[in-house]
Amino acid sequence: MEKTLVIVGASYAGAQLAASAREFGFGGNIVLLGDEPDAPYHRPPLSKGFLTGTYAEDRLPLRSQAFFKDERIEWMPSTRATYIDRARQEIELHNGARIAYDHLALTTGARVRKLDCPGATHEAVHYLRDLRDARHLARAAQTARRAVVIGGGYIGLEAAASLRQQGVSVTVIETESRLLARVASRWLSEYILYAHTDRGVAFEFGRKVVGVRPSNGGVAVELDDGSRLPADLIVVGIGVIPNTELASDSGLTVAGGIAVDAFARTSDPLIFAAGDCASFVPHWAPEGAACRIESVQNANDMAKTAASAIVGRMEPYGALPWFWSDQYNIKLQMAGVNAGFTEFVVRGSVEDHKFSLFYFREKKLIAVDSINRPQDHMLARKLLTCGAQPTLAQVGDPTFDLKSFETPPANQLAQGVA
Repeated sequence: MEKTLVIVGASYAGAQLAASAREFGFGGNIVLLGDEPDAPYHRPPLSKGFLTGTYAEDRLPLRSQAFFKDERIEWMPSTRATYIDRARQEIELHNGARIAYDHLALTTGARVRKLDCPGATHEAVHYLRDLRDARHLARAAQTARRAVVIGGGYIGLEAAASLRQQGVSVTVIETESRLLARVASRWLSEYILYAHTDRGVAFEFGRKVVGVRPSNGGVAVELDDGSRLPADLIVVGIGVIPNTELASDSGLTVAGGIAVDAFARTSDPLIFAAGDCASFVPHWAPEGAACRIESVQNANDMAKTAASAIVGRMEPYGALPWFWSDQYNIKLQMAGVNAGFTEFVVRGSVEDHKFSLFYFREKKLIAVDSINRPQDHMLARKLLTCGAQPTLAQVGDPTFDLKSFETPPANQLAQGVA
């Protein structure tokens, strides 16, 4: 009898896991459950080109309908899994139906963290996580004159940039003292702040939203200092919550996310997890601390790790994390994680808005942030993957060719060190 792989979550990770399982030789049934009516789609454009109207909706699907048919992947839209019966190896659906599984993968992603204050459910308040959210926000933006963006993270800043490019007046509210406080260096935060203020975006730092109040036929966002910001449109980007309830209700270990090992296996060896919902100890973590990574790269690479394990190819997850963000004419690309860096070097021209920040911890290169320097980003990914160690002086010398580190020295090759 053919084995069945059931994947819960038609996300980046879910679609990649299904495709990779088939590519790696899984010959049984593959069932992909998605609670949205739309097939798996690209999400990064939702806060960028889709919002400005430069990225058409027909470009969003990750895979064609023909792909699912050709690869014998049964995609079930508008289908929600409600319970995992681990003893019977069955997944229960919202309509009471059950599907038996031999292998189960949870790629349930994350949901937006909701605004918690009086007036938070007003129709002017928008979130940006899925295609439905993006459609509603894009329509509202067409007639908006004043927008308030709550949250100075990547989603909030990308939405602010997209709205500003459409001529909307924008104010960003951030509870921290600077932008991107959790993920970016202070130097990069200051640059991103300059990029937005230079284009007319206003900021309120260290402020908390206490209410969304009626105001002159519209609404106003009330802050904890008593001030009010009138708005036609409110965009909330204050983080996400991993969807772990299905896992925890079935007794799987959950610790900040669905806990998995280096092979994407949960505490049940027949159940895997990947993407935004999964928590793991990355190889690059300075103190071996578990974390979740919210990125397309992580979703895809972790899904491949899970698919490999499902077909018996045990290859531990060791991918380098990388990210990107588009704001105005700025392409920010990040390779590695700069947590705990002690020094950094700027390479390139800040004046020309084409530069990179190379971060070091105890003289060791750990991450690179690039602004409009895609060649630096691609090189950084290679250097960090192979463990190359340029010095701060070499990085800071514009005449030094960092590509020399791509190829190990001849003596290392001769000794079989590479």
